[in-house]
Amino acid sequence: MLDGKTIAITRSKDDASEFISLAAQNKAIPLPLPTIELVSKGEKIVDEFLNLVETEHPDYSVFLSSKAVKILFDTAKNVGNFEKLQLAVANSVVMSVGPKTTTTLNAYGIKVNHEPKNNSSIGIGEEFSQIHAVGKKVIIPRSGASNPFLKELLNKIGINVVEIHLYDVCAFRDTTQWNGFRELFSQNKVDGIIFTSASSVRGFLEIMLKDYEKSDLTNHLSKLSLVCIGPFTSEELKKFDVSHVVSKVHTVVGAFDTMKTSLS
Repeated sequence: MLDGKTIAITRSKDDASEFISLAAQNKAIPLPLPTIELVSKGEKIVDEFLNLVETEHPDYSVFLSSKAVKILFDTAKNVGNFEKLQLAVANSVVMSVGPKTTTTLNAYGIKVNHEPKNNSSIGIGEEFSQIHAVGKKVIIPRSGASNPFLKELLNKIGINVVEIHLYDVCAFRDTTQWNGFRELFSQNKVDGIIFTSASSVRGFLEIMLKDYEKSDLTNHLSKLSLVCIGPFTSEELKKFDVSHVVSKVHTVVGAFDTMKTSLS
């Protein structure tokens, strides 16, 4: 149990329901922190995706987040192209990075054929290695802020990758929701923070550096237990030179379990 421990997570309240439930089960105090905003590239993303499917004939569609799924399919609904998009995706072999993304795809009527045990880009690469997809073509709808790791990894395996950027990422602008966290943080009453993506690390630091000098913020963070959900999140936090641990299981549950160990 984490009796009375205050733990923040770099997600909005709407996206942190699983974390909030875990905190309640362990008698911890949850602090959801919206660190980033996703800015869709607009209605054109649906036509761009459909055009790429028509011209490139991908064998696989790979979805790396529930956000990407929602933005693509909700936009298709708005422009009256939902069924066409649904058919285009369903005609490929669909791979999802993890259970939340799979659940979201299912909600839009898409059956997921593959979900790696390791819910990460590395896991996607491992899954493609196991199914012997050399020479196949993959389409990946994703963030404009994504790094090239997965594309380079799949290229090395012998897979042709077509990426389409659906949205950009920026730091969360309405930080009034942070007031409670700011007060507790300044009083050294926050026990831990779970960072859920490289973008959320950048957003967190951008927001906090408006209130603190870098050295002061580093000093405050060094007193906390910091957990990164995976290696790419960790790489971003390493740039700030603060001690942290990386969850072996790259999910919210895995990160929460790592935090429990860290605080025990």
